[in-house]
Amino acid sequence: MPKSLDDIFNDDTFGLLDSKPEKSVVVTDEDRLINAFEEINAFYDTNKREPSTNSMAEYSLHARLTEYRNNERTKSILKAFDRHNLLGEVKHEIESIDDILESDELGLLETDGDPSIFTFKHAPKPGSRAEADYVAQRKPMSERKFKKYEAMFQQVHKELKEGKRKLLPFSDAERNLIEGNFYLVDGLLAYLEVSNAEEVLKQNKSGDRVRLEGRTVTIFENGTVSNMLFRSLGKAIQKNGRLVTNTDESMYKELLENTGQVEEDDIHDGWVYILKSKSENPLVKNIQNLYKIGFTKQPVSDRIRNASSEATYLYSDVELVASYKVYNLNSKVLENLLHRFFSTACLDIDLYDKQGNRYNPREWFIAPLPIIDEAIELLINETITEYQYDMKKGEIVLRNN
Repeated sequence: MPKSLDDIFNDDTFGLLDSKPEKSVVVTDEDRLINAFEEINAFYDTNKREPSTNSMAEYSLHARLTEYRNNERTKSILKAFDRHNLLGEVKHEIESIDDILESDELGLLETDGDPSIFTFKHAPKPGSRAEADYVAQRKPMSERKFKKYEAMFQQVHKELKEGKRKLLPFSDAERNLIEGNFYLVDGLLAYLEVSNAEEVLKQNKSGDRVRLEGRTVTIFENGTVSNMLFRSLGKAIQKNGRLVTNTDESMYKELLENTGQVEEDDIHDGWVYILKSKSENPLVKNIQNLYKIGFTKQPVSDRIRNASSEATYLYSDVELVASYKVYNLNSKVLENLLHRFFSTACLDIDLYDKQGNRYNPREWFIAPLPIIDEAIELLINETITEYQYDMKKGEIVLRNN
């Protein structure tokens, strides 16, 4: 006699017909935030202290904790897991997890590992936030590439402790956000290596206006690099950061001039400048990355006014690429240091004037402009003696001791 269905199920001795519903483990944005905070708790459990900036290994945790402390909405979510009272008092209630993640301006919720955990199923469609793009991805740098920046950051920390540098309030990004300067952003030192900001006409109902727009290359002392928008970086510094003054009085004084803080007794020694030749002479015109690094005590525009009649300017007009005001320093010494640094890249050709007189131009060097800017920054940070210019590689490298 055929068995009924009940008989069949009841006779399933080995449980072959049992079915267990699959459990769907969905990791939410809030879970990720809590897991990130638990890494800080685990560090405290092991070391009985907060992560500090004394070790590169602790930078990421330190910066993350600083970000959490400065965001009341984040604190509201994490406070229940704050077993060491690292976050302090919570003032406001959280609105949504999306608000928290969108306020992570420097990508401090990211890890140095697999970035795929930040690929959200319900992320905004491309274009809905592309224009604002206030949050930029930060990527870890290789140890080799970060090595020279690490030395710069260590030097800045040292000079801050010695009082050679100061932390000043930051405002007006278009005036004070300058390539080659250091800034404090959410407890981390940041180095603005490149700014591609250009003037853009913005049309508004209240009237058109021109403002700077573009991306940057910003290096952070925890070994990460970001391509933040120029205006986004400015907002981040203004919101929770500081301007770091420079030991080279030139750039420092220029920043002070913008805020009306130059003292009457400060002595302006002159300008170190970078020029590009407009010569039509094939021997000059066909040389890529050819720049003159010079010094003048008079305004650069006055000094180069008669460039086409002077041998030092290759008997041709020139384009001013950059200039640096120098206060209370021996600008000639700075100029000579730069010339020695690029000595292997010095232009070595014989040119002739209209009368047939031969001359060998000096102070012209074959090096990419970003490399010259980097050398000037190393000079400003007093670390230039630790490096040398490798002309074959076209990059600045550590000296072989």
